[in-house]
Amino acid sequence: MNQTPLSRRRFCQLASSGLLLGPSLMRGQSSPTRLTAREVVERIRKNVGVPWRTPTADEFKIGDPDAPITGITTTFMSTLDLLERSAAAGNNFVITHEPTFWSAADVVSDLRDDSLYRHKVNFIEKHKMVVWRFHDHWHARRPSDGIFAGWNRAMGWEDYRVKSDNPFSIQYVIPETSFEELARDMQKKLKLRSMRLVGDPKLRVSRVGNGGHYILQCMPQLPKVDVLLVFEGREWEAPEYIRDAIAAGEKKALIQLPHQGGEEAGMDECARWLQAFVSEVPIKFIPSGDPFWIPI
Repeated sequence: MNQTPLSRRRFCQLASSGLLLGPSLMRGQSSPTRLTAREVVERIRKNVGVPWRTPTADEFKIGDPDAPITGITTTFMSTLDLLERSAAAGNNFVITHEPTFWSAADVVSDLRDDSLYRHKVNFIEKHKMVVWRFHDHWHARRPSDGIFAGWNRAMGWEDYRVKSDNPFSIQYVIPETSFEELARDMQKKLKLRSMRLVGDPKLRVSRVGNGGHYILQCMPQLPKVDVLLVFEGREWEAPEYIRDAIAAGEKKALIQLPHQGGEEAGMDECARWLQAFVSEVPIKFIPSGDPFWIPI
């Protein structure tokens, strides 16, 4: 096939437009993203599977939601250490499940003179970061609670969950094992340092249930399970209830997880979920980790 030689003028036009670059070089180019945190949240609202409700904890906590973002971090808790690692990874939008400023509603009116609060705010502002909380609607997500979907995946218990129409009655039937071995397996899979146990290590167990946060959520579960899981509870409630049940002759046990141990895997799940409808920027789960440790 005859080809007409390019004129010098036409060659310069094509070169300046990038049309003379090979396919691999063209793919290597990337145009600056203009995706904002607010646009990501709008996509979340459209994909979460439930109507958006107000009032809600799921709000921007700090930063400019309309500024371009460079990457997204999902995490359980937006600690200062987590924010530093997110910035180092190139992600300036942090989606956190739990608070940033140490109270359930992130109330900062009384923190203005606190040096640690100022230090954290200064870091966020210096790195042009945005923090948004994703709690209420991630738990409410359909077809399944995002937190427990991630927890089930981390434990490998997807097929062990007992079907129930009650989202607050979460139970599993697992292959029989000893209470001690169950606890060791859970500690390893959830990467925990501070799990605490009540009960006989040699007790044979196969029925496990989530006890919820409060004693009135734990009490209806106990007759149905061998082991009760609590990861955001008060020490004078479920642990003491189980201790009294054991003293009364019942073969029961309790695993008290750190709060992170019950929910962090759900924010790993969140990163996977976001990747289905956010493709313009990198998305990475970064664990905040178990804050406690126990001396051996």
